[in-house]
Amino acid sequence: MSDYKSIKGKTIQSLGTDPSDTGAEGQVWYNSAAEAFKSVVVGEAWSSAAPLSTGRSYVGDAGIQTAGVFFGGYNGTAYVANTEEYNGSGWSTGGNYPHTVTAANGSGTLTAALGAGGYGPTLGSGSGLSDSNEYDGSSWTAGGTMTDSYYGRAGEGTQTATFVAGGRNVPDSKFTDTEEYDGTTWTAGGAMSTGRNGLTAFGTLTAGVVSGGTSPSITAVAETYDGTSWTNLNNMNTARTYLAGCGTQTDGLVFGGNTPPTTTATESFDGTSFTTSPATLANARSYLGGFGSGTSALAAGSPSAPIRGVTEEYNKSVNVITAAAWASATAMPRNHGEHIAGSGSASDGLAFGGEGPTNYNYTEEWNGSSWTAGGNWPASDESIMSCGTSGPTTIGFGGIGNIPGSPPVNRQTTSATYDGSSWTTTNSLPVAKRAGQGFGTNTAAVAAGGDTSPTDPQTSVEEWDGTNWTAVTSLPEGKGNMGGGTGTQTAGLVFGGYSPSPAGTSNTTFEYDGTSWTAGGNMNVGRNQVNGWGGPAGQTASICGGGNANLAVSLLTEAYDGTSWSTKPNLATARQGSANGIGTSQTTGIQAGGSTGSYVTTVEEFTGETSALNIKTLTTS
Repeated sequence: MSDYKSIKGKTIQSLGTDPSDTGAEGQVWYNSAAEAFKSVVVGEAWSSAAPLSTGRSYVGDAGIQTAGVFFGGYNGTAYVANTEEYNGSGWSTGGNYPHTVTAANGSGTLTAALGAGGYGPTLGSGSGLSDSNEYDGSSWTAGGTMTDSYYGRAGEGTQTATFVAGGRNVPDSKFTDTEEYDGTTWTAGGAMSTGRNGLTAFGTLTAGVVSGGTSPSITAVAETYDGTSWTNLNNMNTARTYLAGCGTQTDGLVFGGNTPPTTTATESFDGTSFTTSPATLANARSYLGGFGSGTSALAAGSPSAPIRGVTEEYNKSVNVITAAAWASATAMPRNHGEHIAGSGSASDGLAFGGEGPTNYNYTEEWNGSSWTAGGNWPASDESIMSCGTSGPTTIGFGGIGNIPGSPPVNRQTTSATYDGSSWTTTNSLPVAKRAGQGFGTNTAAVAAGGDTSPTDPQTSVEEWDGTNWTAVTSLPEGKGNMGGGTGTQTAGLVFGGYSPSPAGTSNTTFEYDGTSWTAGGNMNVGRNQVNGWGGPAGQTASICGGGNANLAVSLLTEAYDGTSWSTKPNLATARQGSANGIGTSQTTGIQAGGSTGSYVTTVEEFTGETSALNIKTLTTS
């Protein structure tokens, strides 16, 4: 009888702890501490991911899970031209499609995508489109014109070698037509055996697969294309229409769609047959978009709120993915209202000041799980700027001391450091102001922007050397009501805020090198009173959440990678003016207090995405 060694070439090891490297896949070992045999196995699952900035259905899509693009679609009210790019963890804004469009076909990659056909551009126009457009990762340019103006088609391939098939027009005729694109011109290809719309496609021009759709009833039929003609394949297990698909002819994936009702079902394709996956979407949906491979895919969009912006990732691997998320944490013991100052890390933070029915001088110390009352700030102020990598290494500066609604407006030059129990005042700021952004440490800080009156956002910037404040190079744009800055005195970041030029909430970002300011990537959604953190690495790894976006309290979370902002999972509760800057990495931080429309003491804690080996205990059952 064969034993494990003769099969695998090695004996079963006895280990005190489980291995952590992917090389353990398929191996069996004995965990002496758990007194059990274990192994690493391949698993497959969908997990939540950062939502689309613009929730929609009927999108065009292209790319892979870590570099994909969505364009066009229907947002529940109108057709849109929005383009959003996915980097594997969040969405950022790309160049708009040349016109509003819905149900366009997409193929190719993030930096070489093709959009073709669709419906619109006017809501209810009843017209299919025949234009195609090419995307280079930043902007769209016109491509060739298709022969037919159908919509509800499907196709796949590259920007210079793609096919589209099927579709419908008005009145409701279903077509078997195929068109091929060579990067310049569209030409007729072979006809499918089954005319339909609402189908999906994956693969390439010479090794493509289509499945599902309406013909005129909902179908499970699948066909493969060799660049010339179509051949029938084994059907899907679940008939459905307006589903999504991705992958190759020998390693494909289909998911979602309408059976009816809408479904969560996922099926994999191995080149011969479809197999129902144990992994199901968390949200049943149709008219969705998706891109990726047979082992790592993404799904987003639907016609219905609230899930039309919800994004999910599929992974088939030896790792279990735990998605980034916000979770409830211990509430603040005292209500600080909004415009609260903050600093430190997710395990050693500080929150102080704030504006409610009156202004507050309270200080609260955070140890990662609970709050303790600290020494009071020198005055009852709100909109204090601050920075520091821990609670006991915090410096606060500026602020406003008036009772809300009661003149005079009393902006402050106060500067003070915290030692873990009490505040000590230092030399003052040269300019009395509030609500700018602070970044750095208690011996090397920057006070950027702010305002000296409600209608006078400032460009002024001051540096702190541990003894004195000195005026330095001004911001390119006057900003107030910004929230927390991130980074160091020689590598800092400021973002968002309120700027009267152009009037309204700002989405601009500026990077500081210790001497001068440079424009960074714009936020996807401009906001003031937004809470941000990132610590010393903030210029290349910051995160922010909440704030006020055009007079609406926001729950949006975004992260900055040194070039661009992308979405992260939303806050559970929209809020503005929460304690800013409590967090020193892009993977851990908190939102404490603030206003949701009323003042709250609730706290949310952010944890970034993690992965771990899918280790299973072996049993005899």
